[in-house]
Amino acid sequence: MRAGRGLMVGMAAVLMAGTAAAKWPAVETPKTAPQTIPRAASPVVVDGVLDETAWQKAWAMDLKYEVQPGENVPPPVRTEVLVTYDDDAVYFGFRAFDPEPGKIRAHLYDRDNLGADDWVAVILDTFNDERRSFDLLVNPLGVQADSIETATSNEEWDGIWDAAARITEWGYAVEIRLPFSSVRFQRPNGGPQVWGFDAVRSYPRSLRHHIGLFPRDRNNNCYLCQAVRLSGFEGVTPGRNIEIDPTLTGTRTDTRSELPDGDMENGDAKADLGITARWGITPDVTLQGTINPDFSQVEADALQLDVNEPFALSYPEKRPFFMEGADFFRTRLNTVYTRVVRDPSWGVKLSGKTNGTTFGAWVAQDETTNLLLPGTQSSDGTTLESDSTDAVVRYKRDLGNRLTLGALATDREGTDYHNRVLGVDGDFRLSDKDRLGLQLLGSATQYPGDVAADLGLPEGELRDWAGEVGYERTSRHIDAWATYRRVGKDFRADLGFIPQVGYGFADAGAGYSWIPTPGAWFSYLRLAVGVTDAQAEGDGLLYREGKVRLEYEGPLQSHAYIRLIQRREAYNHSEFDKSVLELHTCLKPGGNTEVYLNLVAGDQIDYANTRLGERLRIGSGIVQQLGRHLSVDLSATRERMREQGDRLYTATIGRATVGYQFTTRALLRAIVQWMDYDYNTALYTDGRDARQQALFTQLLASYKINPQTVLFLGYSDTSEGTQDYDLTRSSRTVFAKIGYAWLP
Repeated sequence: MRAGRGLMVGMAAVLMAGTAAAKWPAVETPKTAPQTIPRAASPVVVDGVLDETAWQKAWAMDLKYEVQPGENVPPPVRTEVLVTYDDDAVYFGFRAFDPEPGKIRAHLYDRDNLGADDWVAVILDTFNDERRSFDLLVNPLGVQADSIETATSNEEWDGIWDAAARITEWGYAVEIRLPFSSVRFQRPNGGPQVWGFDAVRSYPRSLRHHIGLFPRDRNNNCYLCQAVRLSGFEGVTPGRNIEIDPTLTGTRTDTRSELPDGDMENGDAKADLGITARWGITPDVTLQGTINPDFSQVEADALQLDVNEPFALSYPEKRPFFMEGADFFRTRLNTVYTRVVRDPSWGVKLSGKTNGTTFGAWVAQDETTNLLLPGTQSSDGTTLESDSTDAVVRYKRDLGNRLTLGALATDREGTDYHNRVLGVDGDFRLSDKDRLGLQLLGSATQYPGDVAADLGLPEGELRDWAGEVGYERTSRHIDAWATYRRVGKDFRADLGFIPQVGYGFADAGAGYSWIPTPGAWFSYLRLAVGVTDAQAEGDGLLYREGKVRLEYEGPLQSHAYIRLIQRREAYNHSEFDKSVLELHTCLKPGGNTEVYLNLVAGDQIDYANTRLGERLRIGSGIVQQLGRHLSVDLSATRERMREQGDRLYTATIGRATVGYQFTTRALLRAIVQWMDYDYNTALYTDGRDARQQALFTQLLASYKINPQTVLFLGYSDTSEGTQDYDLTRSSRTVFAKIGYAWLP
């Protein structure tokens, strides 16, 4: 593998250079002395009442700065945060004072959904490396949300921690208990630990005010570099730090043998017992293993409009095994996309961070080998008849607080098939305003002979490379960016999501942001312009465009942007000039209602017939809270395309969700999704049906004590229709799942 051998040499050179670079001076951000956190003077009961002696003697500080939309101005309300700890956990308390408690926005939601509510948050940089934080959010009724945040991403994180909150006559109070076993942190060295820390309050009224512990320098692109430092937690350990999560899943699916008149045939009832175990070998290294894991996704993915879309669409990952430490594997190019692992029978993962070194590796056996087949102007997919063994290894090294170097390897092996990717990457914080990122990858791919023949590919191994370099400058008023990407036509990342290959891409632009003054008619205003040039490998223009975007935020939590695009695009050896208008607007006129509208209008290529048409896409939605417990979420998108005055197609998708949240743990939810594609077949030559319809419904009851201790009961069915028959039920499923987090 010539590409791989070259990358091995290059990686060694980069890492050797990085060792020398470790002597570079760090970017200095003024910091106050660490705040000493006392041990709890009494046990703490997490009930939303801050009445224990521990809180009276805890470290306490007011949140003195509104950081958005105001720029470090006095906040409109007072907020106090308190911190203490014991041998097992760290505790956070909030007193969120409000002059009008009746206007506090608070509803019961499912976990990780705070809607338009008030909330408070804890931001913890437990390695004090200014690169990664655990974010814990709680609303005034105790609904929890959490994530892991880096400078370039915000990943879902299902940590096990406790919270309670109460609305009072003076505002609301929140208590949080975060076990040391639920987070990774520096190995104890006999002395106190130092963690980066911020406490945030989000106070939504006509504007949403964000209030924090320290002033934010908008000329500094490193948020965690400015954080308050907490000193304490001396001698704490994560304890046994073992978690065992057995799951039992039962399903039965009935299917209609033939549409529309076939009989509905009863399926076999299936019961699957799985187990996942997590062991914190040290406070900063975790080992996970799973056998027959429950990788089911309880809630169906939201529909995406895919008519006249030449490339595959991606969907978010929701499965716990892959979500753990997902930020470790994130790179500029999407080389790790775990949704491609369709049906794993077992998996093992090791990840951690110690002494400035981040590492992660996982291996899984996939019973279903789905392949994304990328192209220059479209993508396709297929499924191999064999299973595959999938593996990813990731390494990163921090050098000071301004430089990170990394390496990545992925390997997918099946019968007469393999895909191997090897690469290096770097993130350089050149100054408080400037950041440079890069990645270089090489791949080697061998398809089974029959698959290669069907795809018209030559026999033997495909080898190629891909790379990207990007520069960003952010300051108080001006931001700018420049990116160059090249992906070779034979490059493949079968454990990632790279649907387009065989092109070079260059993009650059700049924006100007106006800072609002008190009483201004806007809370955020930005104008940006950019240019893009994309060239097909050896075949000239893909597209060239200029764009301008104006973005606004203001009263009633309104947000809007308008984007104008002028593009020249080539497709199937023809070139077309396109003018496109994009418009988005939304507002939250009160604590119970959110409405939005999206519009795309202008020229669009009909990719099935290589000709230019006119497209109009309208999407709208409303989220309505009816009291604290009941919510209704309605959305729909309709797209119509015309060619020379004749309708080419009309496509509609929609989703309706009604949920009743009994408590923070118990939920009953109904979902209806529908799709209707109506084609004018007289304008097509590919023999497609004139009508495609689908209807999906689901009823779900859930009870969650924590993300792993859960009970789900549900029913779903799917109906299909064409121009020859109306919507007819094609399948129905009943399912149940019990999961339990055992912490011995």
